[in-house]
Amino acid sequence: MLKVGLIGCGFMGTMHANCYKNIAGVELAALADIRPEKAAELARGTNAVCYGDGMELIRGAKLDIIDVCLPTYLHAKYALAAMEQAPYVFIEKPVALTSAEGDALLQKQKETGCRVQIGQVIRFWDEYVELKKIVESGVYGSVINANFRRLSPLPTWGWENWLLDPTRSGGAGQDLHIHDVDYVLSLFGAPLSYGTVKNVHGEKNSYVATVMQYGDFAVSVEGTWGLPTTYPFTATFRVVFEKATVEYAGGKLTVFDGAGAREIAIEKTQLEGGFEGGNISDLGGYYNELLYFTGRAKEGLPTDRATLSDGVTSLKFVLKEIGNE
Repeated sequence: MLKVGLIGCGFMGTMHANCYKNIAGVELAALADIRPEKAAELARGTNAVCYGDGMELIRGAKLDIIDVCLPTYLHAKYALAAMEQAPYVFIEKPVALTSAEGDALLQKQKETGCRVQIGQVIRFWDEYVELKKIVESGVYGSVINANFRRLSPLPTWGWENWLLDPTRSGGAGQDLHIHDVDYVLSLFGAPLSYGTVKNVHGEKNSYVATVMQYGDFAVSVEGTWGLPTTYPFTATFRVVFEKATVEYAGGKLTVFDGAGAREIAIEKTQLEGGFEGGNISDLGGYYNELLYFTGRAKEGLPTDRATLSDGVTSLKFVLKEIGNE
């Protein structure tokens, strides 16, 4: 039985806890949050030991996996300590706040041999996984162009509004836009060149749009959370191939070609204790990434999807885009 310790029991920690509770051979053994009631709530139905701080959990519990679900500005501090104590560490995205912190995590991994995965969940989201298969198969020919969009209402659900403080979250560019940037890098690699525009009014980097040039095709990536709280969260993509166009919009994945429009059915994993709040209702991608991660831990294997190196590469790309470093 894999013993998991979860640090941070807020919005994302609740998602992860619900996923772990649905994975066979995994025990949620320890929980930590500076708000005791949050840890106690997630501990219901488990034998988890609750701690008041993540460092207490790291020092006090013998665990196979430590999962860091804290605000971004705390990732490096707790992950560096966790990598010295557990053989497997999961770090929510973005991996860190600065490139220097990313480099420190890579160095710690070399020193400890810890297996690390980053919560770049789009790599595991069913529709995006299907798109990757389509691109790699070449069934519709070469890519002509592609567009990825992620539009969010203002994220007011963060603890002490940390998401709205760019010094703690990096803003929409680093917290939201990085989802699609990371996916594009995983799908197509580094672009030959790119250009970025961003807002100049309101919160810096609350809107970011980048066009990446890949030889004979281009990819545009747009992200914002500078929208009213009544605006619905929207994540879409459209990829134009030589022989068809594949689009994900309105919760449907559709292929358009000479024969018409055909929806690709995606079977979703149904989890108990589903989470509602913020802008997410589908836990499938989170379940998929943690199912993969715990599976690697059960077999004692290194992770090769959404690795620490991948996470640092995507972080550095976004930091250059938005001009934070």
